[in-house]
Amino acid sequence: RISLEIMTLQPRCEDVETAEGVALTVTGVAQVKIMTEKELLAVACEQFLGKNVQDVKNVVLQTLEGHLRSILGTLTVEQIYQDRDQFAKLVREVAAPDVGRMGIEILSFTIKDVYDKVDYLSSLGKTQTAAVRRDADIGVAEAERDAGIREAECKKEMLDVKFMADTKIADSRRAFELQKAAFSEEVNIKTAEAQLAYELQSAREQQKIRQEEIEIEVVQRKKQIDVEEKEIIRMEKELIATVKRPAEAEAYRIQQIAEGEKVKQVLLAQAEAEKIRKIGEAEAFVIEAIGMAEAERMKLKAEALKQYGDAAQLALVLDALPEIAAKVAAPLSKVDEIVILSGENSNTTSEVNRLLAEIPASVRAITGVDLTKV
Repeated sequence: RISLEIMTLQPRCEDVETAEGVALTVTGVAQVKIMTEKELLAVACEQFLGKNVQDVKNVVLQTLEGHLRSILGTLTVEQIYQDRDQFAKLVREVAAPDVGRMGIEILSFTIKDVYDKVDYLSSLGKTQTAAVRRDADIGVAEAERDAGIREAECKKEMLDVKFMADTKIADSRRAFELQKAAFSEEVNIKTAEAQLAYELQSAREQQKIRQEEIEIEVVQRKKQIDVEEKEIIRMEKELIATVKRPAEAEAYRIQQIAEGEKVKQVLLAQAEAEKIRKIGEAEAFVIEAIGMAEAERMKLKAEALKQYGDAAQLALVLDALPEIAAKVAAPLSKVDEIVILSGENSNTTSEVNRLLAEIPASVRAITGVDLTKV
């Protein structure tokens, strides 16, 4: 029978000189076991079958110590002491082929302790400690120097940042004030425009209201003129019915009497002349009443049309004169013959001239227009 359990070994090499001639004592710990692969297990059985575990440990331990001693002779103290992992790895790599030919596998190998009897390592430690302290002091000084420089740089950066921030704040405040002023100016402009627009709109509304009031007044005035015109027409018809028609009938009767009794007309000429004169006065009264009514109507029209000016008013009066003359001469259109009787000092021409001379005065009295100045 052969044991396949893990075996712990503690190889130890005392006073082994290194590459620099310094004697060191090195202690290690190794974990080994017999490999279970068929061929390797057969090799291990060939080597160790019939031996106990201690015998196997002694063989492997001597092998490891031999390789450890040989490797120590090729390394310096610093390499062994400072890089133990690399030293242990190197021992394991060198010893693994030899123990592998015995069917044994090195699971792990570490350096447990390294020391010497001449205080080389302690001196090395002191030197290293002094160097470390020196480097530490230098590092502290350099760190303090770098810290001071960095602190100054940080202060400078802080001041730069503060200056930039203050500058940006000032720029922002200036931009805000400018924008605020622009907004205030725009608000003032809009307010002024709105006020002006309100005043213009109010003026337009007042103008519209005034125009509507004027239109209402014109309409009322027109209605009043229409009423007055209708009243004038009514008065004209009343005068014609009460005065003009009877006078025309009487004139016709006289004319018939005159034609039937020509001889009697000669004898009664004075009486008939007086009667005709009275009739003429009645017709004149009718004409005057009609003229006054027409003048009142024209006056109302003139007031309503005053905006057209004097020239337009004169043109309207001149356009109306033919109609007035036609209405005045309308009674005479029904008379076939007119007999004018005058006194001893009168004649027909003077009577006609007198009538013509009174026309401008009558027109002026009716319309207010002086024909002698036209």
